[in-house]
Amino acid sequence: MCLGIPGRIVRIDDAANMLATVDVGGVRRQINIVCIVDETHPVESCVGDWVLIHVGFAMSRIDEAEAAETLRILQELGEAQAEMEAMRLGATSAKASP
Repeated sequence: MCLGIPGRIVRIDDAANMLATVDVGGVRRQINIVCIVDETHPVESCVGDWVLIHVGFAMSRIDEAEAAETLRILQELGEAQAEMEAMRLGATSAKASP
């Protein structure tokens, strides 16, 4: 399964190489924006765009509502995973107890 993480482009770092900095929940990293640039949406117009990021590439532009919903779902998945891990550790501890 491929998972895209929403982020917002905050600056263009290298227009010629289509590199930009994106903010993902307060963490900033450089990504490639080649997949979202075309003649109707040039590099310079990407600042402020919400994008889905996968393996360092902005794969598509999304609107802010879709970004918020995706982030909410990812947070819920993370919380569910943490609960399952706690249950697993609890079951392991219960088996080890006399």
